[in-house]
Amino acid sequence: MKLTKKKIYILFILLFINEFSFAQKPEDKLSIELKNCSLLTAIETIENSSTYTFYFDPTWINLNKNQISGNYNNITISELLNKIFDETDLNYIIINHKIILTSNNLIYNNLPANYFNELDSNKTSREFNNISGNPIFYRQYDSLNQHKFTKKPSLQFIGKENKNTTKKNFLLSGYIVNEKTEKPEVNIYLKIRDKDISTSSDLNGHYKLLLPAGINIIEIKSMNHVEVIKTLMVYDDGNLDITINDQSNQLDEVVITKKGMRAKETTISGLVSIDIKAIKNTPLILGERDILRVATTLPGIKTTGEGASGFNVRGGKDDQNLILLDNSVLYNPQHFLGFFSAINPYTAKKAEIYKGSIPADFGGRLSSVFDITTKNGNPENFSGEGAIGPITSNLSFGLPIQKNKSSILVGARATYSDWILKTLDDENLKNSEAGFYDGIIKYNNTINDNNDLEATVYYSKDRFSLSSDSIYKYSNRLISLKWDHTFNKKSKVELILTNSEYKFNIDYNSSEDNSFDFGYKISETQLQLKFKYLFNKKHTFSYGIASKSYGISPGYQHPKSLMSTLIAIDIEKEKALESAIYFSDNYKIGEKLLIDLGLRYSFYASLGEANVNIYQEGFPLNEETIIENKHYIKNEIIKTYGGFEPRLAARYFLNDDLSIKASYDFTRQYIHLLSSNTTQSPTDSWKLSDINVKPQSAQQFSLGLYKTLQDNLYEISLEGYYKKSKNILDYKVGAELLLNKNVETELLQGVGKAYGIELLLKKQEGKLNGWIGYTYSRTFIKLDSNFESEIVNNGKYFSANFDKPHDFSAILNYKFTKRYSLSTNFLYQTGRPITYPIGVFQYGNSEYTLYSDRNQYRIPDYIRLDIGINIEGNHKIKKLAHSFWNISIYNILGRNNPYSIYFVTDKNGGVKGYKTSIFSIPIPSITYNFKF
Repeated sequence: MKLTKKKIYILFILLFINEFSFAQKPEDKLSIELKNCSLLTAIETIENSSTYTFYFDPTWINLNKNQISGNYNNITISELLNKIFDETDLNYIIINHKIILTSNNLIYNNLPANYFNELDSNKTSREFNNISGNPIFYRQYDSLNQHKFTKKPSLQFIGKENKNTTKKNFLLSGYIVNEKTEKPEVNIYLKIRDKDISTSSDLNGHYKLLLPAGINIIEIKSMNHVEVIKTLMVYDDGNLDITINDQSNQLDEVVITKKGMRAKETTISGLVSIDIKAIKNTPLILGERDILRVATTLPGIKTTGEGASGFNVRGGKDDQNLILLDNSVLYNPQHFLGFFSAINPYTAKKAEIYKGSIPADFGGRLSSVFDITTKNGNPENFSGEGAIGPITSNLSFGLPIQKNKSSILVGARATYSDWILKTLDDENLKNSEAGFYDGIIKYNNTINDNNDLEATVYYSKDRFSLSSDSIYKYSNRLISLKWDHTFNKKSKVELILTNSEYKFNIDYNSSEDNSFDFGYKISETQLQLKFKYLFNKKHTFSYGIASKSYGISPGYQHPKSLMSTLIAIDIEKEKALESAIYFSDNYKIGEKLLIDLGLRYSFYASLGEANVNIYQEGFPLNEETIIENKHYIKNEIIKTYGGFEPRLAARYFLNDDLSIKASYDFTRQYIHLLSSNTTQSPTDSWKLSDINVKPQSAQQFSLGLYKTLQDNLYEISLEGYYKKSKNILDYKVGAELLLNKNVETELLQGVGKAYGIELLLKKQEGKLNGWIGYTYSRTFIKLDSNFESEIVNNGKYFSANFDKPHDFSAILNYKFTKRYSLSTNFLYQTGRPITYPIGVFQYGNSEYTLYSDRNQYRIPDYIRLDIGINIEGNHKIKKLAHSFWNISIYNILGRNNPYSIYFVTDKNGGVKGYKTSIFSIPIPSITYNFKF
C-alpha cells in the first residue's frame, strides 16, 4: 500500500468530479487468512492480495487497536470489510476498486442531483438533514450547522453510523472527573444547547443522557468550575468521560450560597432546617443524638417538661403536629418514656420543620409539619456508621445492589440496660424497667434518567414495666413506596403510597380474678399524586391529590382467666376517609418580590359500620340525653366535613441582605388525641371526628424579618405570629377516656388563641458557632357553653397546659482545633400552668378539697445546663474507620427541675403537695461514634 499526498488528493477529486456516479461493478471474491494482526496489517494484506486500494487518515487506524484473526474463504470484499471493521469506528464506500474509509460517519451513494451546488446557496443544514431517512455525513461540519461559535470546539464522534438502524435516540454515558484531583465531581449540571435535554452527575460523578442522532452540543456551566463545551456527532450509544477544572476567576465573579441564605430567600416563614451532621456536637441526655430534642431548642417549639413525649409548636397541642418519616406518619415519635426520639439519627438525611407557613401539599394538622427524610444507601461501596453509648447502641450501613444504580440502607438501634432508671428520684420509676429497639430498611433504584424508585420499611417497639404486675408495650410500623418520574426538565410527578400503624398493649398479671389484656390500634393508608411544573421563569406550579383511610380500634379489655370477675369489653371500631386536592403557584413578580399562593380543599367522611349515639338537641351530651342509637352499615357515610384551606406567603427583599415575609394559613384537622395527662403518654388514644365530635380548624398570621451579616456568616430572624383556633378538644374534670363507649360525653370543645414573637441568632461557621433563641408566647383556651357542666373558669380564656411565656436557649460549640471542641446547651423556660388546691369545704357530713381555677398557678421555672467535650479521631484519609468521642454531662448544675407536682390527702384530712424530678443530679455519659 502506498499512502501518499497524491492518494489523498484523489480522495477529494473522487468526491467532487462531475462524473461522480458511484456506478458499481460486481464485487470480486477473495480468500484470505489473518492471524492476530493489527488493522493496518490487515489492510495491507488485502491490498497485496487484491486489486483494491485503500484511502484513509492514518490517525483513524491508530485509534483502533483490535487484533484481527480469521480464515475468510471465497467472500466478497464488502463481506470481508464488514467483519474486520465490525468492532471499530470505521465505515467505508467502494468506488471502482477504490476503498474510501471514513471515521464514524457514512458516505451515501444516493445523493441528489446538483447536491454540492445546493450547498453553496443560502440554505441551512436543516434542509439537508436526511436523505432516505438517514443522517448525511455533511451534517458534522460547523459551516453547515445553525450553531455559531466565537471559537469552534473540536468535534467528537460517538458511535459508528449505521444506515440500517431504526433508532432515533442514543444513550450517552460517562463520568465527570476533576482533572487536578482525579476524583469524581458530584451534582455537575449538563445541558444540551438549544434542546430540552439535561441531567446532573450522581454521587459517583456518573451521568446519562438520551440524545438524538446528529450534532449535540454539551454545555457545563458551574460557579466553581471552568466552562466546558463539547460538540458531539452522535451515531450510536457510546461513552464520553469529561474532565473539568476548578474555576480560577476572581472572587467577585463567583457567588457562593450558604445554607443560612435559604431563610432569607424563600417565601416560607417559620421554616427550620436541622443540620443532621451538626447535632453530634449538641450535648444531650446519655450522649444520644436526637433530632427532635434539638428541634425543641429552637424558638417556637417546646415540650411540656423533661421526659415529655409530645411537642407544642406555636401554641398548638401535641396532636397538632404532623410527623413524617419518608412521607409516612409517625404517630408516637418517642422511645423510653419520652427520653429518646424514635427516629434514628444515623439514617436521617434531612429534617425540615414548617411551623409558620405550611405548603399546600401538606394537610391534616393545625400547627406544624416535621418532614424527615432518610438517607439512601451507598451506591458504590459498602459503608456505615454507628455509636456505642451508655444505654444504647446504634449501627447503620449502606451497600450497592447494582453498582451506581440501586442500593440499600439498613439501620438498627437497641437498648441493653435499664440501669438509668435506678438513678431517678421517683421510687416507682426506680423499681421499673424499660427497653426499646427500632430498625429501618430503605431501598432505592435509579431505573433510568427519568425514573427513580424508593421503598422504606420502619419498625419500632418499646417495652416497659412500672410495677411487677404490669407490662406495657407499644410499637410503630411504617411502609412507604415512592416513584419519581421526570417528564422533562419542566415537569415531574411523584406517586407515593404509605401505610402507618401504631398500637399499644398492657399485659396485667395480678391474680386470676382481675388479670387482663388491654390493647389499642390506629392505622392509616394514604395514596398521593404530586405534580410540579415549571411554567416559565416566573411561575412554578405544584398540584396534586391525596386520599387516606383511617382505621381505629379504640380499645379492648379481655380477662386472662375464666375465673376472672372482669367483663370483656370491646369498643366499636372507627373508620373514616380523608381526601384533598391542592394547587399552588410560586410566582416571582420581580427580583425582590416572590409570592406563594396555595389553595387546598379537604373532604372528610366518617364511615360505618357503627352504632352512633344521637343526643337530644339543645341539651348537654350525657347518657340521660341519648334519644337514639343509630346503626350505620359498612362504609355508609355517617357524617361529612370539609372546606377550603387557603395558604398565602410572600417575601420581599428590602436590600441584598434583608428580607421581610408575611403569611396566612388556614388548616383543618379531623383527628384528635385523647389524653388525660398533662404530657403525651404512650397510652394516649386517637379519636376520629364524627357526628358528635367536630374537626379542629385554625388560622395563623405571621410576619418576619430575616437578615444576614458579614457575608452570610450570621443569620438573624425575628418572627411574630397570631393564631386563632376552633373546636379545640379538652376534657371535663375527672374524665374517663379509656374503654368508654360514650367518650364524647367526657369531651369539651372550645376556641383558642395564641400569639408570640421569636428571635433567632445563628452563626454558621468559625471557631465559635451555634445559635441563641428566645421566644415570648402565650396560649389560651376558652371553654364556654350554654350548659353549666361544660363551662370551665366561668367561660373565660385561661392558660393552656403548655403555656410557657418565656423560653430561652443557647446551643454553642467552640472548636479549639479541628479535633477538639466544647459544646454547651443552656435552657430556661417559664414553669407550666397547674391547678392548686386552695382550701376545703364541707358538704353534708364530708369535707372536700377546693381547687383554684384551672391552670391558675405555675410550677417552678425550668433551668438546665449541659456541657460536652467532642474529640474527633485523626484525619488520616486511609484508615479502617473514622471515630468521634462525645463526653457529656447532662444537667451539670444538678438542678431539681420538677417533672410533676401532685397532691395527696393524708389520714388527718390535710392536703400535701409533692414534687417529682426526672434527673435531679448531673448525668455523665460517654459515647463512641464511628464511621467506615
